[in-house]
Amino acid sequence: MAAPASKTIGDLNGKWILNKSLSSPVEPALALQGVGWMTRKMVGLATVTLDIKQFTAPPSPPAEPSGAPVTHIEIEQTGTGGMKGSTEKRCADNEFRDHSDWLFGHVKGQSRWVKTEEITDEFLKLGWLEGDEEKTGPNGESHFLSHVESYDNGWTATQIWGFKTDNEGKRRYARNIVIAKGGERVELKLWYDYLE
Repeated sequence: MAAPASKTIGDLNGKWILNKSLSSPVEPALALQGVGWMTRKMVGLATVTLDIKQFTAPPSPPAEPSGAPVTHIEIEQTGTGGMKGSTEKRCADNEFRDHSDWLFGHVKGQSRWVKTEEITDEFLKLGWLEGDEEKTGPNGESHFLSHVESYDNGWTATQIWGFKTDNEGKRRYARNIVIAKGGERVELKLWYDYLE
C-alpha cells in the first residue's frame, strides 16, 4: 500500500513491509557482507516487516554530557518462514555506536539527518521526492542517513532513507543502499508498503 501523506521522514512510525516486486534482490549484498548461503536463501524467501518507532529523547548511550534530545529510530524487524528477527536502534547525532546481531555480527553505526545536496554518492541520491512536504527533518532535511562498518568482515553499508514515487505513481517509503568491501560494491533499492 502507498504511504499516506501523513507519513514522512519526520514520522516513520508504524508497520512497513518490504515490497519484493519493486526492490532489488538482497542476496548479492548479503554475500558481500559474508552471510552464509543458507541464511541468504532464508532471508531471500522471507517476507520482512519493519515495526518502526520514531521519537525524540536524549542520546543513548550519551555521546556528550549535555545529552540534548535527538531523534531515535528503533526498528523491530520480523520475517516469515522462521527467520529470526532483529532490532535496529539508530540515534541521529552522527556518533558511532557498537551493535551486534545474529546476521551481521559486530558492527559500529552512525546516523544523521541529511539534505539532498549533502549526499555525494550518485546512486544514493537517485529518485527522491524533494517537495517541501518531504522536508520534515528537524532542520528541513528530506532524508535520513545510516552508515555501518563491520568489525568482523570489512564491509561498509550506507543507506539513504526517504520517499519516492513508484512506476504506478504511488508514493512509498524507500531506501537506496550501497554495500562496499575493498573494490567491490553492491547497490540496492528497497521499497516498502505501509501496513498501519
